[in-house]
Amino acid sequence: MATIADVAKRAGLSRATVSRVLNNHPNVTEDKKRLVREAMESLKYVPNTTAQRLRNQRTDTIAILVPVLTNPFFAYLLEAMDMVATKNHLQLLICQTRYSKQKEMDFLELLRTKQVDGLILTSYENEWKQIEPYSAFGPMVLCNEYERNTKVPIIRMDQFKASYIGTRHLIEQGHIRIACTCGDKSNLAKDRQAGYRRALVETGISVQEDWIFSNVFDIEDGKRVLRTIMNLKEAPTAVFTGSDQVAAGMIMAAKALGKNVPDDIAIIGFDDQPIARVVEPALTTIRQPIEELGKTAMEVMIDFIAFKKEVNHQEILLPYDLVIRDSTMSKLKSISI
Repeated sequence: MATIADVAKRAGLSRATVSRVLNNHPNVTEDKKRLVREAMESLKYVPNTTAQRLRNQRTDTIAILVPVLTNPFFAYLLEAMDMVATKNHLQLLICQTRYSKQKEMDFLELLRTKQVDGLILTSYENEWKQIEPYSAFGPMVLCNEYERNTKVPIIRMDQFKASYIGTRHLIEQGHIRIACTCGDKSNLAKDRQAGYRRALVETGISVQEDWIFSNVFDIEDGKRVLRTIMNLKEAPTAVFTGSDQVAAGMIMAAKALGKNVPDDIAIIGFDDQPIARVVEPALTTIRQPIEELGKTAMEVMIDFIAFKKEVNHQEILLPYDLVIRDSTMSKLKSISI
């Protein structure tokens, strides 16, 4: 087992400096902190005080990494996880990354240093090859977000098919000029955009690249994109969005411009958050099984930490619904997929 002396030797620093880093002493440069972290990682070193404490008992704590708490999707997801955790006498440690790669890596250290029993990622910012090695230090589960090639369990819904169905709905209403908003470069965002593209191509509609808007996350982003769309020489008549928050922002901006939804522009959201039923007109959207996502992810985690189940790859796909409301048509109905 590696010692603090081994870490000091690998980092090229004194034992005193390594000790200061481990104790979060303020008078240590970022470069030295980095050298110590890299040495600890390469040696798989766990500070003795933590290792001794955790050899005798569990922490009964699960870390949940979320990008932002202001997005209702993640708030509802956490609520579902907490319900299951509480019933099993576990507590959650909510870790808000704010889309920061460094904060994400800092939170992953909780698993390596045995400060938590397991870790659930609802999204991630770093390359997966930087994250997956941490699964050697304890159970890790991906919930909502996912990775193509991994041994980590995944709980998600089929984003490609859901986006395909949503876009097909707009096409069935007679729209051929359809814009799309999506998030970042995650696999989730890529699959949503791919589903949108497939629906267009299958019906002989050409994809307009300048009608695809990336890094669109919230109400203000929705307002901004809607104004941009309305200023185009040949504006789209419909938009498939990546979230109800974005769609709600678009409806607000359309009203401010004197545009009618859905007559001037049809809008479809994603998630089926409460805001989808509050906005006027009510929002057509893809209903995600948010509660089931959270509960299932926590149940899988509990299998690992409480029942010592072996951690291996499994992918659980949950169902979704297309909920049709007034933002795309006046007749209200729900189609289960």
